[in-house]
Amino acid sequence: MPRIDRYMLTQYLTQFGFFALVLVSVYWINRAVQLFEQLIQDGQTALVVLEFTALTLPLVISLVLPVAAFAAAAYGTSRLASESELTAMQAAGMSPWRMARPVLVFGVIVGVMVAILAHGLVPMARARLADRQAEIAENVTAQFLRAGVFQYPADGVTLFIGEMAPDGRLRDLFLEDARNPADQAIHTAEEALVLRTDSGPRLVMQRGMTQNLRAEAGAEPRLSVTRFADLTYDIGGLFAAQARKDRDLRTYSTARLLSPDAALLEATGASPPRARAEAHERIAQPLLAPIGALLGFAMLLLGGYSRFGVWRQVIWAIVALVVVHGLSTAAASRTAQSPEAWPILYLAPLIGALIAAAALWTAARPRRVRAPSVPAEAAA
Repeated sequence: MPRIDRYMLTQYLTQFGFFALVLVSVYWINRAVQLFEQLIQDGQTALVVLEFTALTLPLVISLVLPVAAFAAAAYGTSRLASESELTAMQAAGMSPWRMARPVLVFGVIVGVMVAILAHGLVPMARARLADRQAEIAENVTAQFLRAGVFQYPADGVTLFIGEMAPDGRLRDLFLEDARNPADQAIHTAEEALVLRTDSGPRLVMQRGMTQNLRAEAGAEPRLSVTRFADLTYDIGGLFAAQARKDRDLRTYSTARLLSPDAALLEATGASPPRARAEAHERIAQPLLAPIGALLGFAMLLLGGYSRFGVWRQVIWAIVALVVVHGLSTAAASRTAQSPEAWPILYLAPLIGALIAAAALWTAARPRRVRAPSVPAEAAA
């Protein structure tokens, strides 16, 4: 690589490191605060919160790196222009297409980083996060057994505990199970214990009452009341269903998504076109990094020298980036509804490449300088 290319590439990589660190920190802190509040409310420790926030970091980095590449290219090009280095390169005979070569190399480097994250680290982190969420969901004592608060461990299930004794007994328990509208049950007990068995956690209620409201076809609902000394209630199914929801296509590798097998489709409940669409979305994501870098460079070459800087070109570059990312988001939403339309995922990078090429072509065209008008008397 020529020395001028290495110089420009070094400038962009330096700026990229700064913008990536700032954007990742802001984005990650915002998500970590939301996750922190949720986990602390569920009674988790600080180590669990730290583990969960660390597992979300690869996803945050993969989303931020293309934007950081654009910011580094735009800022680095603006700095080269303000210090007249771009003017010197053009005076030396370098065309905009030639000057864009190190920018393209820079974008490809960032794209490789995004590809490693999207195809490797992010699915692994999501899978680990799903496993940890399933483990925590099984820890009923830590997540749902809190006194004095109405809790909803599953749709149609309401749980209330009046007091928790130091030895683990639950006092004044109220449990409503309305998941089946035709057979609703309300359990109340003076005391209860949570026992862990091989088949999952069980709730053993003592000295209580069960009220069942059954609605039969063509008849009035019937209410039956049963008093009991001991009653065992299976609460493991409430949390197993919630844990299964957390595991989806995003936890599997790209190779398996491109050729989905029966085990994957059964575990996720997705169709083969939906699995392939998820894989193509990962493939298209790294393409936004070199496109963003080229947009940040090419748009700043438009227009001539101005002592007021290149703020107009920066605005146009931001508009172009917003358009490309907007198209990418719209394509992902459309593909989520119609997986067979996955080719539109590559439309946003293609349009971004065309915009950057048009900007470089415009910048490479010789500018016509209007000659000053000469009065007729002076010409005579």
